[in-house]
Amino acid sequence: MPEILEIEYYRRTAMLCVGRSIAGVSAPDDWFLKGTTTAEELGARLPGLEVSAIRRRGKLLLTDLSDGSVLGLRFGMTGRLIVDESPVIDRLEYAPNRDEPAWDRFGLAFGGGGSLRLQDPRRLGGVEIDPDEARLGPDAWDLDGATLRMVLANSTAPLKARLMDQGRLAGLGNLLTDEILWRAALAPTREAGTLADAEIDRLGKEIVATLDDLFARGGSHTGDLQEERHLEGHCPLDGTPLTREQVGGRTTYWCAIHQR
Repeated sequence: MPEILEIEYYRRTAMLCVGRSIAGVSAPDDWFLKGTTTAEELGARLPGLEVSAIRRRGKLLLTDLSDGSVLGLRFGMTGRLIVDESPVIDRLEYAPNRDEPAWDRFGLAFGGGGSLRLQDPRRLGGVEIDPDEARLGPDAWDLDGATLRMVLANSTAPLKARLMDQGRLAGLGNLLTDEILWRAALAPTREAGTLADAEIDRLGKEIVATLDDLFARGGSHTGDLQEERHLEGHCPLDGTPLTREQVGGRTTYWCAIHQR
């Protein structure tokens, strides 16, 4: 499933599109268009515009266009970016990893050749002109201790749910949050506002260190906990049977022995 790491891979490859002029737009799925965005608007506004920059905030990929507008791409749980007919990522955890034209939800064709396509079998992503970036919290990869304190302050929500709240902190999904909390030795069920300063400092360091580590390994699915995230899985640290439960509406695996 694409989380902050996968979107960063997408961003880096999509930089190939900077400076290209949009010649055509494909938006065959009205469900996939969010806010007030329509296929008619995209078809009327985008051709002739140039891609001036590619940015990322959390799990949102942002394409700045030469008229000052912004095209926002969200990838949900199964969205893949394909640039110049090559998939940026060969494998997404829990998603079919093949190129099926029927799954194309949005595409740009560029003058002189080349293209950008967004495929999403489950249709949980979306495309929007001028998305409200202010609705997102700070980017998890840019996190510092002071910001994390504000994210967690006075919250009675489970720690995992707070970290996955994109309005509070942008970019972390299910796999990364389980891995980070396992590494930080913190229980996902704990009230977020109860962490001591030393625990917040440890968590903040583990967030950035885990993102750096798993990005270098190849993605969110490469964590040390990942192979044991199943029924009857065991903690890779101490061999304890993992606890499996719903936290913040997401299936969660954690070690009740060393995560406190």
